[in-house]
Amino acid sequence: MGRITASRKQLKPDPKYGSLLATKFINTLMHDGKKSVAQNVFYEALDLVKKRIPDKEPIEVFTQAIEHVKPAIEVRSKRVGGAAYQVPMQVNRTRQQSLAIRWVLMAIREKKGRPTAQKLADEFVAAFNREGAAVSRRENVHRMADANKAFAHFAW
Repeated sequence: MGRITASRKQLKPDPKYGSLLATKFINTLMHDGKKSVAQNVFYEALDLVKKRIPDKEPIEVFTQAIEHVKPAIEVRSKRVGGAAYQVPMQVNRTRQQSLAIRWVLMAIREKKGRPTAQKLADEFVAAFNREGAAVSRRENVHRMADANKAFAHFAW
């Protein structure tokens, strides 16, 4: 994963919808610097979304989907006197967004055998309806945080 860049400062709104979130998503989806490929996949997915949910703007569906995947709290390990505790912590906005994007992409990369655009469209529609792999991932993270509430006093 690594290689953290200050890409947030250089982000330009995407050409079709003028959305920064879309640009971020396309950049994360992009492989080997092939941006046009990533853009085509993303826009094709949004076209498919439009066919499924005709009364909503596809970019809105996408934005909502990402909103529904964003985690509010997560657990981080904290070592206290030789024992590692899973401490529930608030997630800041930037991290919420990157986690949401990463989870959606992980969810579609695990599914094999169909064009990426179709898998993406499915995942967006699912997340928009608060279901699907990425949303269940978020539920798990929240559940973990809930289960470890006892250690919240170690938060730093």
